[in-house]
Amino acid sequence: MRIEYEIVEVDQPAWEIIGGGLSAFNTQQAGDDNGKNLCFVVKNPDGEIVGGVIGATYWDWLYINLMWIKEELRAQGYGKQLLGLAEEKAREHGAKHAFLDTFSFQAPDFYKKLGYEVFGELQDFPQGHQRYFLKKKL
Repeated sequence: MRIEYEIVEVDQPAWEIIGGGLSAFNTQQAGDDNGKNLCFVVKNPDGEIVGGVIGATYWDWLYINLMWIKEELRAQGYGKQLLGLAEEKAREHGAKHAFLDTFSFQAPDFYKKLGYEVFGELQDFPQGHQRYFLKKKL
């Protein structure tokens, strides 16, 4: 007798179940990823966060998930310092490479100046712009 399964839309994603299942499968196929999250922030004198970087290391790679600096603080070296700290922490975690993605209207040239190279591109994402995927050997 065949069991019938139902596919339904839900309002709250089942991150723990789906992510946990995928993580278990990945570990089974490729071994423990030794995943570690990292985060560095820039604070003003009042303690307000005005920028930061969020990433993770796994399988000897650093992934830069998010990086942002308040507009009036850009081009003052904070982004370079944040990325440098993330890369340094990633090396401590055993990472040998880094990757990230950015849009054409964000900071592809910033990353290129710091040694990242484009390995992929999506045209018109969003319309009239590109999404770039970059990597770097640490």
